[in-house]
Amino acid sequence: MGNRYLIKSNYQILRFILVFIFLFLLFAASAGCSSNQDAGGDSSPQAGEEIYIENKGSDTIVNLALAWAERYQDLHSDIRISVTGGGSGTGIASLINNTVDVANASRKIKAEEIESAQENGVEPIEYVIARDAIAVIVNPDNPIDKLTIGQISAIFSGEITNWNQLGGEDRPIVKLSRETNSGTHVYFLENVLRQGDKDSKLLFSTDTLLLPSSEGIIKETSQNTTAIGYDGLGYVTDEVKVIPSPVSFTCIPMENHLVVWQSIWIGYFLKRLRKLSLILDLCQLFNLKLGI
Repeated sequence: MGNRYLIKSNYQILRFILVFIFLFLLFAASAGCSSNQDAGGDSSPQAGEEIYIENKGSDTIVNLALAWAERYQDLHSDIRISVTGGGSGTGIASLINNTVDVANASRKIKAEEIESAQENGVEPIEYVIARDAIAVIVNPDNPIDKLTIGQISAIFSGEITNWNQLGGEDRPIVKLSRETNSGTHVYFLENVLRQGDKDSKLLFSTDTLLLPSSEGIIKETSQNTTAIGYDGLGYVTDEVKVIPSPVSFTCIPMENHLVVWQSIWIGYFLKRLRKLSLILDLCQLFNLKLGI
């Protein structure tokens, strides 16, 4: 609850600053246009010019982000929002390099990433936009119906390698994971494999198959009776079976994050400033819709 009001408070303060700067620069621009007109310069209006917002990152969030983008563009015909996936790490790296406006992430932005962004003139602002969960999944024909977090950790670290060690059939376990640039991969590593131990150096077993998409994990698990994987809950279909854990009932809870840039100073281009105002409006809309 406190996080909700902190986000709204920060948002309101930032919007106040934006409105003040926008009006100041608008006045200055208007004065400049008048001077140009008096001097015979070109004073053609820029009204109606489309603004593009680039959004990239987590595959866990991409379908939701697409739906939001479509809805927002319905409300604002002069706005165009490009949404692509590629993983949380990809989105945040693009934000650091200042090549996107919004990065979707299924994990928090790291301190070293914030530092890198600031060194590049980008000040990230992070919003929690949704609550999600990671589902541990197996093939429906697998007789295993329950695993503890410790057992799941032992499987993916390579300590447990055969289903018969867990009361299943005498068959080797095929481990499926998202690639390392995935926020879901990072979250699973830190909170399941390492079980929240910040001092742990435990890693995925070297024979773990890294797949580039959430859909790929669902497809491979549905076709391989010896496979086990994990995925965002929103991607789970009836083609796979979710393995409950006593710690988390059915799934491992996680948060999805939206990270946007903030880089404001007097003299910043009006178009860029307006884009930031629109992005913050977009973030506020998402938070209100989700009741966060």
